[in-house]
Amino acid sequence: MSVLAAERFVPEREPKRLFTITERTIAALKRGGADLAQLGVPAPPEDSDTVLWDDVSVPQANARTLAWRNSMLAADHDDYLKWRFSDLDDNQQPQALSGWLSSVVEAKRTQARPSAMHFIVSGNIGSGKTTMVAALGNEASERGLLVRLVQHSTYLAWRRPDGGPDNMSKYEIRRRHVQDPDLLILDELCGEMDGVQTDFVRRETTDLVGSRLASGRPTAFSTNLRRDGIKAILGERLLSRIEDRAYLAKVVGPDRRTPRKALDW
Repeated sequence: MSVLAAERFVPEREPKRLFTITERTIAALKRGGADLAQLGVPAPPEDSDTVLWDDVSVPQANARTLAWRNSMLAADHDDYLKWRFSDLDDNQQPQALSGWLSSVVEAKRTQARPSAMHFIVSGNIGSGKTTMVAALGNEASERGLLVRLVQHSTYLAWRRPDGGPDNMSKYEIRRRHVQDPDLLILDELCGEMDGVQTDFVRRETTDLVGSRLASGRPTAFSTNLRRDGIKAILGERLLSRIEDRAYLAKVVGPDRRTPRKALDW
C-alpha cells in the first residue's frame, strides 16, 4: 500500500461487510433500548461499570411528569399544579398525606403492597379536598411515581363506546388509568351521580377498584358524599372493598370558596 493510500485509510470509515455489527451500531442500539442479546452481543459482566438506565432514566422521568400534568390539564385542574404539602393547613392533614405517600413510595421500591391501599378524602363542597389530592399528586410525581388524576364521572364517560378523548379506545382508557399508574387519584367519587344506580357504573367501578387492588397499586379518592350516599350508588360490597385497608381523612371547616364579603344579589 502506498504512503498516500495509507493516509487515506481510516478503518472506522471503510465499507463493512453486510450485516456486520460495529461499535457505533451497538452504541446506537443501546441508546434506543434494544435487546442486544437478540443480536448475539454478550451481556456485560456483573462487575461491569455499565449502568442500565443511564440513557433512559431522564426520558422516563420526563414522561411520568408529563403524564401527571396532562391528566391535570384534562381535568381543568392546571391551577392546582402549584400546591404542595407545605401549602396545606392542619384541617387538610398534610402529615397524614405525606406519611401515606412515603409508604406508597417504599412499597414501589420494594415491590410490596402499601399497608393502606386506599386514601379517602371526605368533606363538604369547598372544604379543600381537591387541593389535598392535587398536592398529593404533585408530590408523588416529583418523587418518581407515575400518577394520574381523573374524575370518576369522566372516567365512566370515557369508558362508553366512542366516549374516549382523541379517539382513544376503551382498552386504552382502561390501561391508562387502571393498569399503568403507580398511583391513581379518583376525584369526586360518585360525583354527579346522586341516586344513580346502574349496572354500568357498578361494573366499571368494580373493575377499576378490583384490578388495582389485585395488582397492588394504590388509589386515592375524594368525595363530598357520605358513606350512605356512596353505598346507594356502588353497593355495600364494592364500598367495603374500598374501605378495606383504607385511611380516611375527613376534612372539616367552612367552604373555602365563599367570598369574604357576601354578594348582594
